[in-house]
Amino acid sequence: MEKIYNLGVEATLEVIGGKWKPIILCQLGHGALRTGEMRRRIPAITQKMLTQQLRELEGDGIIAREVFNQVPPKVIYSLTKEGKSLREVLIAMSVWGEDRISKDQKNGKNVQILSPDYTGFVEM
Repeated sequence: MEKIYNLGVEATLEVIGGKWKPIILCQLGHGALRTGEMRRRIPAITQKMLTQQLRELEGDGIIAREVFNQVPPKVIYSLTKEGKSLREVLIAMSVWGEDRISKDQKNGKNVQILSPDYTGFVEM
């Protein structure tokens, strides 16, 4: 079945949209990680959601999954070349979001950012 997009941004958001995918990508921007390490770095995500998001990102060719044949099994996730190509998009989105939060705060809105550290995108 043919897929039709109104704008290119739809295709981008289909791959990296949502609450967790940008956070996962930022963490992987620092380097390859095991699932358990990602859970420690993103404590609010459930194991089920992390697994689902990792599978989707892998299916879209944004991250790679490497399985080591050992007991217990060892799995490492890393960014692919295509995943790293999202660097400028994710940095721009982070900067825009921080500016937006700052404006909202100046206008008296009760909004905060827990971690303005998006260096994972810079290091991609």
